[in-house]
Amino acid sequence: MLRTVFTTGLIALVGLFVLRFFFGILGGLFGLFFGLVRLAIPVLLLGVVVYLALKMFAPATAKELRDKFGGS
Repeated sequence: MLRTVFTTGLIALVGLFVLRFFFGILGGLFGLFFGLVRLAIPVLLLGVVVYLALKMFAPATAKELRDKFGGS
């Protein structure tokens, strides 16, 4: 009876350690991902502004860029 209680407690402690370790790594990965997204958004907005300016002032250049990067 006492052995079963200790075994259950040991399994619970190991499970808590594994969960803490797993979510610690996962939290770091989420932080890295959202940090990269935070850096990518201003670059995307700058690209949109440059493209719209090109579309207004140099439509031929904007069409070339759209054909080059837009695919078919």
